[in-house]
Parts: sequence; structure tokens; C-alpha cells
Amino acid sequence: MKTIILTSILITLSLTASAQTKEENNIRTIFTHGKSGGYGAINNKFTSIHGEFANIVEVYGGWYINQKFLLGVGGGATTNFIKVPASESIAPNERMSYLYGQAGMVNEYVLGSNAPVHAVIHWFNGGGFELQYNRPTYYNDNNYRDIHSDTNWFYVTEPGIQVELNLFKWMRVSPGVSYRFAFEDGGKLNNDISGFNASLAFKFGKF
Repeated sequence: MKTIILTSILITLSLTASAQTKEENNIRTIFTHGKSGGYGAINNKFTSIHGEFANIVEVYGGWYINQKFLLGVGGGATTNFIKVPASESIAPNERMSYLYGQAGMVNEYVLGSNAPVHAVIHWFNGGGFELQYNRPTYYNDNNYRDIHSDTNWFYVTEPGIQVELNLFKWMRVSPGVSYRFAFEDGGKLNNDISGFNASLAFKFGKF
């Protein structure tokens, strides 16, 4: 009887060890057992700075891990004239415009990458800046003077979500929305810089 019990225990332990070894061999990690690639994006954002319409063009890209996670960098800046009120202007007699820009880390988490239409969680973290500069109607104006202010810096975090459409294996288009939080020194939120964004991104690469 004791022999039968001992034999049963040894067989059970052997089967358990074999199952554990098999399970360990099937462990999947972030950086292995998956398809990785990379892509870059051109993104156009419609937002507001100091209560005025602002158009921001940005580029970003990076390493696309296991068809789920983008680890990348990017940056962008405003492209249009954003009027500076005379009360805030460093040169009230000139045509002064605000310029805003940002650069830092960009992460995206893609939900169902192989589906024709799917969702993407987008997040930017980095530094932002703002300055005033003289933006004449025509830069060949003989009276043009290069005037700009010292740069103000901010910490910027911008979470958002996109709806991504797979147009081709190498190209995707992603309309989305996000919110820009800009924090001054001391952690105070700057409401003139912070705000909602509506965006349209074109992505190219190996997905």
C-alpha cells in the first residue's frame, strides 16, 4: 500500500514539474514573441491659445512594440497668426503674434491594430514654450523689424484618444481629440495655454 501511495506522489510531482516547465516556456514578454516595427506621423491640431484660434502642426514617431505600444518622441508648433492684445504686447505698435511649441515623449496604445477601424490612446509628455514675435503681413516689407520676447516655458501633458483607420498596410489616418494641460513654475495650470484639441494624423511605417 505504501508503495502504491509513494508511486502516485512521485507521478503527480513529475507531471506538475513537466506542466510548469511547459508553462514557463510559453511565457510572453513585452519585447519578445510579438511583431514589432515603427512608424512616423504628421499631425495637424485645431485648438486655441489665449482664446484665439491656433493651428498646430507636429511630427512624431518611434518604435512600435508588439502591434500595441508606441514608444516615441515628437514636437510641433503653431503656424498661424495669433494676435497679441496691445495690453499684453511687448511692442504695441507692431503686428505681434503668439508662438507656441512643444516637444517631448509620445506614447500610443493601440487597441486591435489589425482591425480596419480601431481605437488608439495617445499621450504626450514634455516641455512647451510661448513667446511673442513680430509677424508682418509680408516679410519683404522694408520696414520689418525682427522683434521677439523671452521664452516662457511650461510642463505639458496631453492625453487623448483617436479613431484609427487602416487605409493601407503602410498607412493609417487617425482623427482624434485631446486636452493640453500646461503647468507653469510652481505647478499652476496656465488656462491661456491649456485647452482642447481636435486633430488629424497621417501615419506611415511598419505596423
